[in-house]
Amino acid sequence: MESAIDAQTLDYHTARALLEWQVELGATEAILDGPFDRYEAPKEAPKMAQSASAPAEHDTPPVAAPTIDPVVEAQSAAKAVKTLEELEAAMAAFEHCELKRGARKLVFSDGNPAARVMIIGEAPGRDEDRAGKPFVGRAGQLLDRMFAALDMGREAAQSRDAIYITNVLPWRPPQNREPEAREIGMLLPFLERHVEIVAPDVIVLMGNIACQAAFGKRGITRLRGQWQEAFSKPVLPMFHPAYLLRQPQAKREAWADLLSLKAKLGELS
Repeated sequence: MESAIDAQTLDYHTARALLEWQVELGATEAILDGPFDRYEAPKEAPKMAQSASAPAEHDTPPVAAPTIDPVVEAQSAAKAVKTLEELEAAMAAFEHCELKRGARKLVFSDGNPAARVMIIGEAPGRDEDRAGKPFVGRAGQLLDRMFAALDMGREAAQSRDAIYITNVLPWRPPQNREPEAREIGMLLPFLERHVEIVAPDVIVLMGNIACQAAFGKRGITRLRGQWQEAFSKPVLPMFHPAYLLRQPQAKREAWADLLSLKAKLGELS
């Protein structure tokens, strides 16, 4: 039976239907460069022409760009600084933390660098991001009242009465979300160098994020009030003032921690 179809007898619609049928079967070319008998097996498999973009055998293979470790970069940058001004500049130049791109300002520190007490908070909030200083919102106002009860404050000129404040992260996380472990890890070398330069007698860790940076673990309700050592200094975990605003019944424990801080300073004087 004759199976071939005379192309001259095909109407437009029949030809289009046959073409679409071949496309559905996987045909990708309508015409080859030359005649090819598919019933005769070729003696040698056809060779694909080398793409102009493909490298020749003698070409040097491309070299992958070196992987940058943000923690190593932070360690190198922190180690090179000797003053707080240099440390702040090094942090401002650090480009490996995405938080920097969404924040308005770098929040470095506040208070007297000669203070015996260094307070480490978690991360800037909206008010801190606008002002460029840590603890300036409602939580900061409560923090000031708490230490005023001990006759201490960030404006005090004498080191014995002063406090110095910073955060684990210098940039505000979007929507005030909790900092991620990788963000804490890459910025920890700057915090460690910050403590070395200030050299306080004691450190107060405000909240879970500060405890994670210092101890590698959270659980402020279990850790608070218990003196430990981190950054080669005595450290006292306390409830964050923002938590005390939400849970005012915890202010009794906070006051007990403040009295413990006052006693420790007396022991070390």
